[in-house]
Amino acid sequence: MARILVIDDEPDVVRLILKVLSGRGHIPQVARDCASALARVHAEPPDVILCDSDLPKIDGAEVCRQIKQDPTTRHIPIVMMTSSYIDIYDVGAEHGPDAFVVRPFVREVLANVVERALFRR
Repeated sequence: MARILVIDDEPDVVRLILKVLSGRGHIPQVARDCASALARVHAEPPDVILCDSDLPKIDGAEVCRQIKQDPTTRHIPIVMMTSSYIDIYDVGAEHGPDAFVVRPFVREVLANVVERALFRR
């Protein structure tokens, strides 16, 4: 059982992700934007982060960079959700996500990618 921070601003997508992850025995938490996500990560670091690439104001790549550049949070695996192809170099290999999931996603694929990132930690 892992604590998973889901960073997404689309309520329907969030509901589906929560159902999938809690159905696998995980404890999902939600942040709807960069500011609240970073506050949660620092207050109560999750075991893994599932982040949408297309967030309002600050995109998922920047959220990822900020988390990975901070020595206290860089160890947290990040899975980036994207609806289009993103090259690892678009977000920066050193400060980029640990894995990607393409949306729309298959539920089992989402759960497997998140769990693989968790266990590679």
